[in-house]
Amino acid sequence: MSGRTRMRRAAIAAASASLVFVAAPAVDAAPSTSALDGPALAHKLTKSVTLEGVNRHLIAFQRIADRNGGNRAAGTAGYDASVEYVAGKLRGAGFDVTTPEFTYQVQVTDAAVAKAGTNTYENIPLTFSPQTPVGGLTGPLRVVAEDGSPGCEATDFAGQDFTGAIALIRRGTCSFDIKHRNAAAAGAIAVIISNNVDGKLSGVTLGSPGVVPTGGVSKADGTALVAFAGQPVTVDLRYHSENRVSRNVIAQTKTGRTDNVVFAGAHLDSVAAGPGINDNGSGSAGLLETALKLGGSPKVKNAVRFGWWGAEELGLLGSIAYVKSLTFEQQLDIALYLNFDMIGSPNAGYFVYDGDNSDGVGAGPGPYGSGQIEKAFVDYLTVEKQIQVEGTDFTGRSDYGEFIRQGIPAGGLFTGAEVLKTEAQVAKWGGKAGVAYDPNYHQVGDTLGNIDRVALDRNSDALAWVTAVYAISTEDVNGVPSRATRATVRAEAARTLSLDEHHEEHHTHDATE
Repeated sequence: MSGRTRMRRAAIAAASASLVFVAAPAVDAAPSTSALDGPALAHKLTKSVTLEGVNRHLIAFQRIADRNGGNRAAGTAGYDASVEYVAGKLRGAGFDVTTPEFTYQVQVTDAAVAKAGTNTYENIPLTFSPQTPVGGLTGPLRVVAEDGSPGCEATDFAGQDFTGAIALIRRGTCSFDIKHRNAAAAGAIAVIISNNVDGKLSGVTLGSPGVVPTGGVSKADGTALVAFAGQPVTVDLRYHSENRVSRNVIAQTKTGRTDNVVFAGAHLDSVAAGPGINDNGSGSAGLLETALKLGGSPKVKNAVRFGWWGAEELGLLGSIAYVKSLTFEQQLDIALYLNFDMIGSPNAGYFVYDGDNSDGVGAGPGPYGSGQIEKAFVDYLTVEKQIQVEGTDFTGRSDYGEFIRQGIPAGGLFTGAEVLKTEAQVAKWGGKAGVAYDPNYHQVGDTLGNIDRVALDRNSDALAWVTAVYAISTEDVNGVPSRATRATVRAEAARTLSLDEHHEEHHTHDATE
């Protein structure tokens, strides 16, 4: 072998070694011979997670609600029974299970009305709404036009004088927080949000401390209030806070690395208005069936932790309390977080959280690794299920919020809530255009009979697949080229070396003739 060849081989070996070892602290340990590889475990787990198994848990949640006043809301017997059901199943499957408590404040309503003329309407304060003085605030009613995204842009408030007025805005498209801040910026002293589906507007939040008192009325009452446009309306929104205690459910496998944990979660509570079978019995049931079929001691390289969150409907309280309870090192042990909140909406869309902000909408990208998580879900749904998907923004409306704030990469699935499905989406997914993805969102009708089980089945499979793949390796999320990529680079380096050696041998032969 010539000196030049030895130098070339050494350079190629060094490049290959650098590719593998520079980021070595983030690389999963090589799988043992007894462990399944990612695709093998994913195929096995996905096959085991059946629609029948997931649906059985939905039946359990429905019966729990029916036996406990019709809901499974935080602070109720229905929620406590849901915790015991999930925790009991997990303990039976061999998991290490805890149900850590957290304390939270709940709004107890003292006044919740909107008065127009001789009529009084129920007007429920949104969580984080400022209060009115005793007796309320009075001003002329200004109705924001329903243009497809009412109240979502500052221009929606042009053409009317909102100074000192009460703004009436229909729900939909953007967050309640955006609507009420736009109204306040236009001069409104209070805001009434009217539902865009039948029923009360309850159990909803501004997400952070608001700037003007904001309440919610039913769709019918909102329509009735339009007739009072320009007339004086009084809004009285007052409440006091009380401390309550609730629980999360946390379960972790007894196998796998505990310093590179794959975390998957779903909120377990419903709103007070109904049993919450899609929101979020669907995510909770898919997650539970995946955990049970994976088992407490699977052949994995990374430990898998599952979480069922309490008081999500009151402002993501359970997940926030949990993540904040962890030290920095404990947070660092979490490689990624997968979130499943509503995966069986009756007029379903197929949405994957936009981890890399490729859509360029809203909040921007998640922490590094979120784009890779997005790709894992997209690849599975488009290739294995032949379903076109769309991105959905990290709006902060679900339990990924605190994980992202702490720099933990996140992703997950969503089939839509109160937003209306478009004609283009019907062409891709079927269903009804101009109808909400879930017309029963936060309503009494969110029952066992209002679930798209095709969507539930597909998304439960995607949940199982991606969880299993990451249980074997989180290299792409950790910033390390995958084993397949490294193998390709080594193969290309070897091919280049072979060609160079052949050329050098040919050149040497010519020189000696």
